[in-house]
Amino acid sequence: MDISFLGGPRPQRGVGVVAPFDFALDRELWRWVPDEVSLHLTRTPFVPVEVSLDLARLVSEHETLSEGVRTLNAIAPEVIAYACTSGSFVGGIAGERAMCEAMTRAGAVPSITTSGALLEALAELRVQRVALVTPYTVSVTRALEEYVAEAGTVVTGCAFMGLTRHIWKVPYRDVADMARQAVRRAADALFISCTNLPTYDVIPQLEAELRIPVLSANQVTMWAALRRLGTRAVGPYQALIDPAARGGAALPEVPDVPEQEQQ
Repeated sequence: MDISFLGGPRPQRGVGVVAPFDFALDRELWRWVPDEVSLHLTRTPFVPVEVSLDLARLVSEHETLSEGVRTLNAIAPEVIAYACTSGSFVGGIAGERAMCEAMTRAGAVPSITTSGALLEALAELRVQRVALVTPYTVSVTRALEEYVAEAGTVVTGCAFMGLTRHIWKVPYRDVADMARQAVRRAADALFISCTNLPTYDVIPQLEAELRIPVLSANQVTMWAALRRLGTRAVGPYQALIDPAARGGAALPEVPDVPEQEQQ
């Protein structure tokens, strides 16, 4: 059979992703990516430490990140993303910038981090007041608050779960409950932290309920990485990636998430 009409495969554009060793949501990242882009993931080496400020520092050491980037160089991604929120805010704004510089030196392509992408998204949406949801302990949560405040954004409310492991197992209903707690005071947006916390399906539902943009760690990471490629993230109606959802535009009716999607 003649298959010459297929002509493919299409040229591949790649996003390299360095993630912590315990990252479990590869499938969630892929859901924001358009068909013409591939994700190439690598993980930092395992360390026997629970989620904490100590772990955030360990998985974000420059040599660790550089080695992760070097493992991706052979497949020539066009941008590198470090998919870890706490690991990229633990050193403050200066620390985040230094991480990007270290990754860029190792890969010779533009590099971003989740926390840097968060600040970029807040600027894109002109957010001055933000509410925060985290799965972290109080000490890690406070470090995030300090990072956001250092960037000049007021934190209006915060809710955290106190978890030190198995964050990827948190159901959507718990994320939504924490979001409602965090926005008891007026905010311009809500940020749900941690790349290991499932958020994809809950974002449009929370935007419909809370009437403010809802950002999540994986969402801002993919949005910022794809922006470097000159393309857009894909996904259900949400303010960051769909301009029609901004500025108080009427939000569509959003169906309930099936029970199997909440697990």
